[in-house]
Amino acid sequence: MGMSKVFFTSMFMGLMSLPALAGWQYSGVYMGDGWYQENGSRFVLSLRGGAAIGMAKIENKVGAVVTPYMISPDGATVAPLTYCEATGNCSGWIDAGNGNYADLKADKNLETFSFAAGFSAGLTVPNKPQWRIEAGWDHIVKSDYNASPMFKGDLALVGGSWSEQIVLPTESGSVNSHLTTDVFSIMAFYDFFDGLQKPVGQFIPYIGAGIGYADTKTVLNLSDPYGDIAYQLDLQQYGEVVENGGIYSIEFYQSERNTTNVAGLLAAGASYGITEKIFLDFGARLMYLPHVKWGLQNKDNTKQREFFSAENLIYLNLMAGVRFEF
Repeated sequence: MGMSKVFFTSMFMGLMSLPALAGWQYSGVYMGDGWYQENGSRFVLSLRGGAAIGMAKIENKVGAVVTPYMISPDGATVAPLTYCEATGNCSGWIDAGNGNYADLKADKNLETFSFAAGFSAGLTVPNKPQWRIEAGWDHIVKSDYNASPMFKGDLALVGGSWSEQIVLPTESGSVNSHLTTDVFSIMAFYDFFDGLQKPVGQFIPYIGAGIGYADTKTVLNLSDPYGDIAYQLDLQQYGEVVENGGIYSIEFYQSERNTTNVAGLLAAGASYGITEKIFLDFGARLMYLPHVKWGLQNKDNTKQREFFSAENLIYLNLMAGVRFEF
């Protein structure tokens, strides 16, 4: 367990011990003769669940993967040099130049729908109970990202002996993948009501903001339906090269990777008081993660290589739950 997780776990344990400090039913100062000077302080505990929508721009992070190409004398066929070497079918062909797969763009951005759940504990601020300070955990369950082709575009070949520059329309790779995210946060909320006690039987709007620690696990299954990745020597160590009828491809190993981020959070919603201590909560949480990475790994996980990333990932969580204030 990382230091950040230890920190947030310790904070939760500390918050669970705070009800005694909040005075439970009679927070404030004892005035004598059974009277208390109420300051509005409460221990807060909330549970929630709902839907999560994820959006991000997918970027090629494969790095410099340079593949040399050959072209037939009549200019009709272009193939990777390694294909020519493996099949021996390119006698008399001419150097067409090198193509860098880092220049290809992702064919599809991340747009996911999944489910989320969360838990928070904290306190309302003494003498200013409109303010709540909460430590929270939100879990966004497995979201899929699938794309075929993964990368698509015009691959400009450079440095060849052909009389004209060759631009090769290219489709490369197919991915079946998913991501799971946990966010541990500290948030401040403001409830819009007057006085020291939240009203019962009416909606109370609120807004909130905070900062968190996000841990995202990605699982990547990469395949080679177009047969081009098999000829990229830099990637062959991340799978088994197989041959079928003279056509080569790579069967990649399933790869896992964790990305950690400092996350920013915003919230808005409304609660409805059933009693003075129990509130239904309906709200939205916006979570921003700078990036999440998918990578390849070899069979014994001694080598890893980044393959693509989700940049400026935004989760919109639409949640319903219950909040207890003691």
